Amino acid sequence: MSGPLKGCRVIELAHIMAGPVAGLMLADMGADVIKVEKPGGDDTRRMVPPQVGDESAAFMMMNRNKRGIVLDIKSDAGRDVLLRMISGADVLIENYRKGTMEKLGLGYERLKERNPGLVYCEISGFGRTGPYAERGGFDLIAQGMSGLMSITGESKDQPPIKTGAPVTDITAGILAAMGIAAAYAYRLKTGEGQKVDTSLYEAGITHTYWQSAIAMATGESPEPLGSAHPLNAPYQAFETQDGWINIGAANQSNWERLLSLIERPELGDDTRFKDNPSRMKNLPALVKELNAEFRKELTSFWLEKLNAGGLPAGPIQSITEMHTHPQTLAREMVVSTNHKTQGEVKTIGCPVKFSETPSGVRSAAPVLGQHAAELLEELGFDPEEIQQLFRSGVVN
Repeated sequence: MSGPLKGCRVIELAHIMAGPVAGLMLADMGADVIKVEKPGGDDTRRMVPPQVGDESAAFMMMNRNKRGIVLDIKSDAGRDVLLRMISGADVLIENYRKGTMEKLGLGYERLKERNPGLVYCEISGFGRTGPYAERGGFDLIAQGMSGLMSITGESKDQPPIKTGAPVTDITAGILAAMGIAAAYAYRLKTGEGQKVDTSLYEAGITHTYWQSAIAMATGESPEPLGSAHPLNAPYQAFETQDGWINIGAANQSNWERLLSLIERPELGDDTRFKDNPSRMKNLPALVKELNAEFRKELTSFWLEKLNAGGLPAGPIQSITEMHTHPQTLAREMVVSTNHKTQGEVKTIGCPVKFSETPSGVRSAAPVLGQHAAELLEELGFDPEEIQQLFRSGVVN
């Protein structure tokens, strides 16, 4: 085990996505993340198809680098096992509805008495305060309420569209991991733990920085622009003879470089396009002019020419094309792990690299209850006690 968080023990009492993303980020950075699943397992195990053998592909993606145990925390014996785990832990992550942990006797105030240095992270739909604190949350709902769906799509006249990826789930997990790392750093300095609280709703709001800046300045909500940028142009996808490419010619120097590369210098003298405010005001006309040029040649022709000329440009790749791209592979963003029952499986790599404490994918996701005996031994249970926990169904 390596990484800057080596030696940090995390108890993940989380399911589906946001909480597991937080655990995943910490595990990639070296933390010992123990995933505590309910009897029957995390619901992601049942998000099939697709499957790898008889394992859920979705579960395997979200839970690599973790150790796993199945524990009935509704039972007294199960809670006793969990409390023993928490006593020696640095971090606990949970994403239950408000009040659930308190009803189980596992709320922050009680656990703080047992472990004053515990960093206790809560991830919820809307946060633990405010009029929506009691509500559950899903990515789709958070995308709509945070404003993201009002700025996604081709135009305001089209049906609302969410982003293809569950961005509020994933971002909430990343924000939680960031908050945990900050609280853990504080704990190392002072010995004091604390509660960390973030939500899908707030995660969605953080993606509206540009659009919120516009709305706060003008009093008007921005509308969907397709692939275009709300503040700069041209900065969007353009149609070629055989597909689409993205062009990033937002500042004036890149705009002038683009005109030279497409051999249309006269557009620089057009008052509609002389500067960025003019180009934004006349965006439909600008797109029409540029699409007419890009449709004359193949995508490959334009990418070679634009990249050689120093203009930011790139293809619109499918997921499988991204997986095999040389830059993806060079950055080790697709890697292989050895799964207990399925052998070699591929997964997404670690997005943050460290020069002195390398992050990495060390192990595949656990099969259901894979590390139960191992973890119970570490907690000091003797063999007969372990067998009794298995026989009673408290541990599966």
